[in-house]
Amino acid sequence: MRVKFILRGLMIAVLLGATAHAEAAASLRNEIQLELALRASPPCCVIDARSDAQRQARTIAEALVYREGIRINPTASVVVVADNDERALRVAATIASAHPGKAVFAVEGGVGVWERVAAAITAEPPGGRAVQFVIPKNTCEQGPALQQLRTAPK
Repeated sequence: MRVKFILRGLMIAVLLGATAHAEAAASLRNEIQLELALRASPPCCVIDARSDAQRQARTIAEALVYREGIRINPTASVVVVADNDERALRVAATIASAHPGKAVFAVEGGVGVWERVAAAITAEPPGGRAVQFVIPKNTCEQGPALQQLRTAPK
């Protein structure tokens, strides 16, 4: 019986290790997959790994230009945009290996896909966003608030 528990514990440890390793690895994401992932965890930075000519022709706002040995300190997921999917995935894998445990997404389809995803995740939802805040009774007093305001999307 004890051997069964030990084996079960080892299997769980191996599965958890595989999951942690999978999260640290770079992945190529299409438009839908990327949008879903970034809605759950917005990116801390976007890495532009495109050629100089492509960057000059179509800039990505607030993106860091990729160069060998780039040093970043990711606090959330990292997005890599490149001229082609292979380069995006190669650069994403390089960044992921330097920052284990951080999600690094290579954009499948390049800058056009990134622009659509960025617009979608920053757009105002239909009907607006719900707002909630509390007007306290008194900043020094405890107890229930005098008023609470809650709105819902229209």
